[in-house]
Amino acid sequence: MVEQAQFSAHLCHPKYWLLWLGVAIMRLTQLLPMSCQMKIGAAIGRLAMRFAKSRVNTARRNLALCFPDMSEAEQTKLLTANFENTGKAIFDTINAWWWSDAKIQRHMNIKGQEHVSQTLENGQGVILFAVHCLPLEMGARIFGQFQPGVGVYRPHNNTVMEYLQVKGRLRSNKALVPKRDVRQMIRSLRSPDVIWYTADQDFGRSSAVFIPFYAVPDAATITGATSLAKLGRAKVLPFFVERNSDDTGYNIEIMPALDNFPGDNEVDDAIRGNQIIEQLIDRNPSQYMWLHRRFKTRPEDKPESLY
Repeated sequence: MVEQAQFSAHLCHPKYWLLWLGVAIMRLTQLLPMSCQMKIGAAIGRLAMRFAKSRVNTARRNLALCFPDMSEAEQTKLLTANFENTGKAIFDTINAWWWSDAKIQRHMNIKGQEHVSQTLENGQGVILFAVHCLPLEMGARIFGQFQPGVGVYRPHNNTVMEYLQVKGRLRSNKALVPKRDVRQMIRSLRSPDVIWYTADQDFGRSSAVFIPFYAVPDAATITGATSLAKLGRAKVLPFFVERNSDDTGYNIEIMPALDNFPGDNEVDDAIRGNQIIEQLIDRNPSQYMWLHRRFKTRPEDKPESLY
């Protein structure tokens, strides 16, 4: 469990100076009005469409696979909006890591925190069942304004980025747990405490079942929510975050704990989880992370790539 960002002299090595200069510039942009940030972010996203062709192709393919009934023109419109929101997400992260609590509170709207409080008061841990919405960093920061929890994360390979990531995320979390440290997640839930959990990406064949996700009948889906809920004696609460329609702030909603979860078997739980994920994405599909190769792992009897 990581409870503090560790700064060391190694981070001052000349090979990191250019990166630190970029970080300084990024941090200065948090002083810009949010409207200005979002205009710059949208422009960055449109520019990325010109050069990040592999990502464009991945996102386009995901949309075609998930929404086969959507016209090509509608898919292209959603794709463009998604890249604009991806550019804006740069500033969502900057704001989440460097805005003051007071400024966060001026730009946030939160709903459903009573469901978290009630679950914890009942002596049960909370699994926030989230999806990879582009403003997810801000969602965690807003949530931390009333109930700091334990973030599950992937340590960054770059030591400077790891330091910044940990320091930024600990502004809204008590601690961070590497995504493979299941034992610590269970201990945190039994405290009881709150942890973040996502099951909407392709994590490979290990501990995955192949079940429907939108129009794809055999998407590799992890079943960890079932194990965590059982072993951690915890409740699962769906969590949603979005930047509002005029880009002036952020909304998050925590929904009531799922009834009868975990159920009799993990496959049915995972199917139910994917249905919830679809409902959350459908609230604002242009702010979902479509750039990830969600369907890269295929069943053994269908080895052909969807990409």
